[in-house]
Amino acid sequence: MTTTKPYASNLPHINLLHYFYSHSLPLLLWYTTTTCLLSKMADTNALRERRKDASDNSPLTKTTTNVTSSQAAEKKVKKSLNKLAAEEDSAPFSLVDLLRSLVFLVIASCGLSYVITKDSYIWGLKRPNWSQVEVIKAYWNGPLQLTDADLPRYDGTNPELPIYLALNGTIYDVTAGRRHYGPGGGYHFFAGVDASRAFVTNCFEEDRTPDLRGVEEMFLPIDDEVVDKEIVQKIGSGGFKKLKERERREAKKSVDGALGHWIGFFENGGKYPKIGQVKREKGWETKGEKPALCENAQKGRKKRTIPEGGI
Repeated sequence: MTTTKPYASNLPHINLLHYFYSHSLPLLLWYTTTTCLLSKMADTNALRERRKDASDNSPLTKTTTNVTSSQAAEKKVKKSLNKLAAEEDSAPFSLVDLLRSLVFLVIASCGLSYVITKDSYIWGLKRPNWSQVEVIKAYWNGPLQLTDADLPRYDGTNPELPIYLALNGTIYDVTAGRRHYGPGGGYHFFAGVDASRAFVTNCFEEDRTPDLRGVEEMFLPIDDEVVDKEIVQKIGSGGFKKLKERERREAKKSVDGALGHWIGFFENGGKYPKIGQVKREKGWETKGEKPALCENAQKGRKKRTIPEGGI
């Protein structure tokens, strides 16, 4: 089974763009903020010089300098002007200037992203899982519980309903991948069912079931009378028994690893949110007839080889 790569991985230059974007944005922000501060300081110094010239050249100042009795009033006027200038000079950097710079950077970044990627305003970054509508609905409504008999309703044949896929008892909303999981899609056989067994065996027609009993046999070697006899002669019947026990343990680990790979894909992929659990009766996995190993899985088995060294 193949998976569709994220959009970003389909653009060979997008990683470079991500690097440039993530490193240049702080620098641009620092540059813009510093420029605004320097401009503000320059305007303030110019205003202070104009006030000083105005106060020195004002008729009131010229008159009071020639009149001894008016010196006190002159000092008071100058003190008031200087106090007013100091109060205005001490005003903090305008928040509006900072917001204007940030908005400009965001708009410029979005525009450049769309021009380059032709598709995304955020450089092909995936939308966070928590912000998806399906995830928000799942949190709001609580975990969804469906039976195996309920799942087929959500296989994509009804366009008014979402598409659900179950894996190891967990339900995922794969509506975002309707092109793949809907009717006619390459993975439609996974929709509306818990096909955990098929995820391991790749027998998509026969193994659309969550029953994993006996699936480890696909990883077990085929019994061969001649080879097995040689092994018994080499390690004894007790050693041969231990060998088969070890083979089964390793086979079960292989099943867990194969299933765990796909669980990790849906859990960590971020595209298909987890929305609930499949409701089953206790002990369901031990009831009914054990499924037979499918033909393709059976063909993949190899003959047992004589082990090197100890068991």
